Amino acid sequence: MTGASAVSVFGQGKLGSPMAACLASKGVQVIGVDLDERKVSALNAGKPPVFEPQLADYITKGREWLRATTDPTEAVLKSQISFIIVATPSEASGEFSLRYALPVCEQIGAAIAQKKDYHLVVMTSTVMPGHTGGPIREVLEKASGKTCGTGFGLCYSPEFIALGSVVRDFMNPDFLLIGESDAKAGALLEATYLNVVDNRPKVARMNWVNAELTKIAVNTYVTTKIAYANMLAHVCERLPGADVDVVTGALGMDSRIGAKYLKGAIGYGGPCFPRDNFAFGALARAKGVPALLAEQTDRSNRDEVGRLVNLVQRHLPPGGTVAILGIAYKPATDVIVESQGLMLAEKLAGQGIPVTAFDLAAMDNAKAVLGDRVRFVGSPRDCVHGADVVVITLPCEEYLAIGPEDFGGKHWTKDGQPTVIDCWRLFRNKGKDLTCATNYVTIGTGR
Repeated sequence: MTGASAVSVFGQGKLGSPMAACLASKGVQVIGVDLDERKVSALNAGKPPVFEPQLADYITKGREWLRATTDPTEAVLKSQISFIIVATPSEASGEFSLRYALPVCEQIGAAIAQKKDYHLVVMTSTVMPGHTGGPIREVLEKASGKTCGTGFGLCYSPEFIALGSVVRDFMNPDFLLIGESDAKAGALLEATYLNVVDNRPKVARMNWVNAELTKIAVNTYVTTKIAYANMLAHVCERLPGADVDVVTGALGMDSRIGAKYLKGAIGYGGPCFPRDNFAFGALARAKGVPALLAEQTDRSNRDEVGRLVNLVQRHLPPGGTVAILGIAYKPATDVIVESQGLMLAEKLAGQGIPVTAFDLAAMDNAKAVLGDRVRFVGSPRDCVHGADVVVITLPCEEYLAIGPEDFGGKHWTKDGQPTVIDCWRLFRNKGKDLTCATNYVTIGTGR
């Protein structure tokens, strides 16, 4: 089967707009749909509606094939596939809400009712197992008056992409996950993806519920690896001569384990990992299955920021100040959801400790949350100057520009130097030396 020549993408946020741009960059006619007229206007002007590396370049590449609208009916009538990539926020129970997705399904279903041609609906947003075949299918069938699997196709196909590298991840997926209503639907989606991506990924096609479970299981497993690596880092800190990078480097050589995400540092954050792990636990409990591993992973991760606060306090002289380099949850994004750097700043400022902060992309978002409780500055050098403890929470290479000459504070530690807590061993791993000017501390190494 040949892939679709025209698609619509409902939701032009941090994942939807890169998806639209990537598809258009390979000559697929793409109609982006969003209620926010600012995002629609930006795309139609050839500008990125959100911050994401490479997005502007891909919008330019696909400019001829990409446009946006606020009209859902037009988008469905002029496309063969409609991707839904809107927010599915977490409820207090841990389950994902469909309060934004179901109205979109109703709009798409109403438009499908007007079509004679086959149309495929793809739920890309993360949902709970049972949602695609349950309320999503039901709303589409009711609104369209057609039967799923014959009158229209329905797939669940989440993207395994991370903010800061969405374009790269979309164009080079490890694998494609497709939960399908029927073989025709799955084949059309598979062919469409394979016509666009730059690599030749494996394709896993299955029913809806298996695909839904696979999505949250992947992220839950990854969070477990991160928590395990952090546990190793804690142990290494208590063993003279131990080095978590050496240990995890060897562990990653084992094909049963693998090297990805096996990096002892600080806790994970962001809009996906914490909530997917929590959702998996909620799902297991709802089915009467003990979720001890998922629960302990979540508990362990939540303890990480407290551990970091304690480490800062041990090195902070009376009346001292703290500098934090990195407020986003990871490099190359402006997202601060569940960010370790943000939570560290909040906790220290809450104790009355003066905090100075800098981030390469997330300053505006951080200011909106932290307000005047934290002093924000315009460069890494301005951030570290005068600080008694500097915490590097993100492995951004731009921070390597800091040198011994940039430190100078009014309070000094007992050895006469400020302390740098390099959570990711950025300077050490890049061969840069701060030991001559600071009390240089690396998480995960015994000294």
